[in-house]
This record gives sequence, C-alpha cells and structure tokens, in this order.
Amino acid sequence: MTRADTHDARTARTTGASGAAEDSRAERVHDQTTRFHDRAVTDVPVTTEGLPDWLDPVVRATRTVAPEQLSRFLPPANGLGRQSAVLILFGEGERGPELLLMERASTLRAHAGQASFPGGALDPEDGDPATTGPLRAALREAEEETGLDPTGVQLFGVLPKLYIPVSEFVVTPVLGWWHTPTPVGAVDLAETARVFAVPVADLTDPANRVTATHPSGVHSPAFTVASALVWGFTAGVIDRILHFSGWERPWDRSKEVPLDRRS
Repeated sequence: MTRADTHDARTARTTGASGAAEDSRAERVHDQTTRFHDRAVTDVPVTTEGLPDWLDPVVRATRTVAPEQLSRFLPPANGLGRQSAVLILFGEGERGPELLLMERASTLRAHAGQASFPGGALDPEDGDPATTGPLRAALREAEEETGLDPTGVQLFGVLPKLYIPVSEFVVTPVLGWWHTPTPVGAVDLAETARVFAVPVADLTDPANRVTATHPSGVHSPAFTVASALVWGFTAGVIDRILHFSGWERPWDRSKEVPLDRRS
C-alpha cells in the first residue's frame, strides 16, 4: 500500500472549530489504539521482551506518538473505510538493522512498481478489526506475499490507525522483530516483483533522501534505496519512525524527484 498524499504531518495543524474537531478525533483514535494494544496482548502476543537494544528508540516512539504526528489523514470519525494492516518488520543483516520491503509488479493497475510494506485488507477470519484482527492480517499477508515464517516474528508494537483517502483504506501499522529470519521472495510474480531488505543505515543516509513531487502538487518524503524509489504511505511512515526514534539525520528537502501522473 503506497500513496503520496497520505503523509505530511507538518501541514496537519488546523485552527478554530475545524482544529478542535481534528484534535477530538485524534484523541478518539489514540484512545482506541491504546485499547487495541492492551487487548491484543491477551490473544496475539505483542511484547517487547527480548528485543535487541537498538530497537529501544522505536519502542519508545511507538508508545508515545500521536496519530496526528504520523499523518494528517486519520480514519473517518464515522467508522467508514476498508480495514487493513501492514507489517513493519525489522531484522538484522550484514550491515546491521534493516527493514523488509517489497516491490509491486509493474503490470498491476494500482500502485504498479511501487515499494511497500507487506500487508493488505483484513479477511473475516482475521477477527475483530478493533483488537487482534490487524495483527493476524499483517502476519498472514506477509506470509502470503513474501513466504516468511510468521513464527520467526515477534510483534512488539502497533502504531495508530492511518487513512489512505484515495483507496479508503484504514491502515494499522504493526511492528515486528524478525528474530528468526527465513528465506523470502515474491510468492506471486503477478502481484509482487521482488522482496528486499533495506539497511536502516541507507534509510538514514541524507544522500538517499529526496522529496517526491506529484503532478497534483503533493510533496512527500521519499528514499532512493535498493534500486527503488520508496515514496507515498510507506515512505511517510518510515520517515516518521526515523524522526521520532531519533534516527533521522538532516537532509536536503529541496532535492526533488518528480512522480508520474499515473502514480
């Protein structure tokens, strides 16, 4: 799931009555996320026990970040939207901490060729969208798309639900630690071109950071890593994780990369 217009937290501030409404909605979403996390622990395990020390800043950020600090697009207050989840999976490779990403097939009609987290819409068998459904969906979709063994993944956090207006997806970002990696790859080449890991060092390298510019006028953070341009929803979430974890390094936001109108 990727889309450029899902992220720009810096423009999320509003004033007057509309600002009060946004604040109220943000509080409701944050409270809902807290209840979700508390209830999820009793069913699908979500624990920080045994994590590597370098993940501590991510854990702290996950526990304290507010929805409006992640995106100006939050789930509709009326509850509408298609429930979905993505797995933000941290592992440790030859060059240290890394993130697992995938690249969508270039033949797809929607988001062709874009880099994304593993994930997708909730299925009925995943269960309650307000509690453990997104946890199961994130692991299930990751297994279906990349072939990873979910028993090697420890879920350690859940970010507030976000919203992708163009597709009406309500997305729960689920964070995991890949304590026992297994071989991964594109399970269905009709949908996924490749699966790849990106070192966090590359994501924080200012040389790999750019601003993606959509013909619609939307600007969003992006990354040029692993022969891919990571932008939209995925890049927005990565950008915020790096920022609130204290991993972000100063980068040149004036360096722009234009996007195709079909993006």
